[in-house]
Amino acid sequence: MKSSFRKFAAWPVIAVFTVFNSAAALGQGSQPFLQDIKVAAPSATPFIKKTGSSAPLSSAPTSGVRTSIPVLAEATIPGYSGVLVESLSGETVVESAGNTPFNPASNVKLATAFAVLKTFGPDYRFPTSVWTDGSYEEATGTIHGNLYVSGRDPVFTSEDGVTLSNELNRMGIRTIKGDLIVTDNFTMNYSTSPQRSSQALFSTMDAAKRSSAATKAWSNFLINSGRLNQNTAVPSVSFTGSVYVQPMPGNVNLLFSHESARMRDILKVTLCYSNNFLSERLGDMVGGPYAVARLVQQHAGVNPYEFSIQTASGLGINRVTPSAMMKLLRALRRDLNAYKMSFADIMPVAGIDKGTLENRFDSDFATGSVVGKTGTLGQTDGGASSLAGEINTRAGRFLFVIFNQRGSVSRFRSFQNNYVALIQGQFGGAAALTYNEIPLNARLARTRIAYPNGKRSDEE
Repeated sequence: MKSSFRKFAAWPVIAVFTVFNSAAALGQGSQPFLQDIKVAAPSATPFIKKTGSSAPLSSAPTSGVRTSIPVLAEATIPGYSGVLVESLSGETVVESAGNTPFNPASNVKLATAFAVLKTFGPDYRFPTSVWTDGSYEEATGTIHGNLYVSGRDPVFTSEDGVTLSNELNRMGIRTIKGDLIVTDNFTMNYSTSPQRSSQALFSTMDAAKRSSAATKAWSNFLINSGRLNQNTAVPSVSFTGSVYVQPMPGNVNLLFSHESARMRDILKVTLCYSNNFLSERLGDMVGGPYAVARLVQQHAGVNPYEFSIQTASGLGINRVTPSAMMKLLRALRRDLNAYKMSFADIMPVAGIDKGTLENRFDSDFATGSVVGKTGTLGQTDGGASSLAGEINTRAGRFLFVIFNQRGSVSRFRSFQNNYVALIQGQFGGAAALTYNEIPLNARLARTRIAYPNGKRSDEE
């Protein structure tokens, strides 16, 4: 690989850095994947201290850049920044402030994804179970008693609520002469409130009360799941009672469970859209941000002083060195390989996947050559922007970490785009990864129904 460095570095290269301002429009649809950044005041921790100054600096916190490639040594790195690029075999291409802690912003989500995969595996599905304490009257399609719903699926949305009605209808059930009882860990449509989630489910299951947005979500689900021609009736279940958030009693019988998309697909959506709600919910399921950090420290070989976080999403004050993030990338890559997966299975491929990298590295020659995770904090630490992942070139693949802090986020993004292209230029230019795109909505539509006898709807 060293000979490759010298070979491509010897090529005449002209680097033109064009700084431009770009604004990303974050839209809110029925599924609020892209979210506005709202930073809450962090609590004190033994490992994290807020920086004393947020004034922009013009140079990196260490002197000089370590690299054998002259063009990279001469490139100006803006703000208070750290950069680390390595070959897959571990050779350093360029390093600057690799051991200095920075705010990684949403690059923290890579740690959360790592911890979730360690805990659940890539094929885990979240069950949302439907129970009853009543009796079934077949002649009228009525359950005399209450219907109970329990589960903690973080991506349970309107179409999944209609799916519950559809499955009850398939079983012959159309009326519940009783209440809808939902447990307090249930969430729907990315709401943190069990009360709002339970009310949303209550109205969504009954076609007479269903919103137009929920109806549209169901239609889109049928298209995305390939079931459009399989469902012609309008699913609906009515209740004579009301809806409550309460614990589950002991005298209930399981009717079926709705199983979410696989964890790998949930992570793909989370990282593509950098969804804060999903990251925090997933982080909570492994024990919170400190448990996430501990798993990284144990399995990626990093120390607490170089990797300490207060949130599972990257909001607020977190501190990670470029060297620690590089170790995390390698550990994550190793675990994915064990499942016969790659970064592209859970992270956005630039210029192809919807989300934060949709309009970056999207030129004719660069599309599909970068898979990575972005990070953005407009005000925290004077402005922070990050990008980490894998670069593909004609000479091979490289892992990279770029942490920019204390400056203009749009300027940092421009630097990252041009700096990655500059690195690719030293190794023969960009080369597209082998990647078959699956739309994100189609990934989340890969749900199924599981029955008490062990059978599942995708096995029928």
